[in-house]
Amino acid sequence: MTTILDRIIEVKKTELDQLRSLSFINDGERKKRSFIEKINQANEMNIIAEFKRASPSKGDINPNLNPVEQAQKYAQFGADAISVLTDSSFFKGSFADLQAVREAVDLPILCKDFIIDQVQIDIAKFAGADLILLIAAALEGSKLVELYQYAQSQNLEVLVEIHDEEDLAKAILAKAQLIGINNRNLKTFEVSLGTTENLAPLVTETGAALISESGIKSIEDVSRVQAAGARGILVGETFMTSDDLKGTFGQLKLPLGAVR
Repeated sequence: MTTILDRIIEVKKTELDQLRSLSFINDGERKKRSFIEKINQANEMNIIAEFKRASPSKGDINPNLNPVEQAQKYAQFGADAISVLTDSSFFKGSFADLQAVREAVDLPILCKDFIIDQVQIDIAKFAGADLILLIAAALEGSKLVELYQYAQSQNLEVLVEIHDEEDLAKAILAKAQLIGINNRNLKTFEVSLGTTENLAPLVTETGAALISESGIKSIEDVSRVQAAGARGILVGETFMTSDDLKGTFGQLKLPLGAVR
C-alpha cells in the first residue's frame, strides 16, 4: 500500500532535475548559529517554532500568514530556533520563505523538508539555513549517513528525525548529535505522544539531545515529553493557529526539570 510518505518522496524525486539546474553561490563566511550548543546549555525547554502553511493531514492551517511577521513574533516571544517548511507540493512552503525568515531574525533556522539529495542541502544553505532535517524513514541507512556527513561538511547542523527503533538504528549509524522523535507516523499521519515516551530512553542512551516533534499543544503535553527526556520541542500548528502567541509560548516554555 502506498503511504503519504511514499507519495511525497516520489514527488521529491521528480523535482531534483529542476533543482540541479539552479545556479547559486554560497558565501563561505557565515555567522555560526548553533542550535546544538544552545540546547546542550539550556536550563529551560528549547522551542523550535515552525512556520507551516498546510499539511497533508490537516489541509490548510493558516495559508495567508506572512512568514516574516510570524518569525519576528516567534523570536520576540521566546523561540530558540525557527523551522521553515520548504516543501511546496504538500505543505505550500518554499525556499523563498526560508530566505525571508533568515533576513528577518537572528535565530538558528531549520530547513524542514524531505531531503533525499545533496542539492537540497546546497539550496537550504544558500537560503540561509543553519540546520537541516533528515528523516530516517525516508532514507536508507547509508544514504542518511552520506547526507548527514555532507551537511556537516557544509557547516550545517542536522536534526535526524525518527519514529521507531529501525529509524533510531540509522540515526546511531550517522552518529547523530540531535535526534527528533516525531510523534506523527509519517505513513498514517496519526499522532501519539507515547512515541516519545517509548523511544526517549533509547535516544538518551546515545548521548544525543532529544527533540519531541508534533502533537504538542499544552503544558501537560510538554510535561509528558520532558519527563521522558526531551530537552526541546518542535511546535507548528499550535503556534500557527494561536490567537495569543505570547501566552502560548509562556505555557510551553517550562524550566527543564519542572515536570507538572
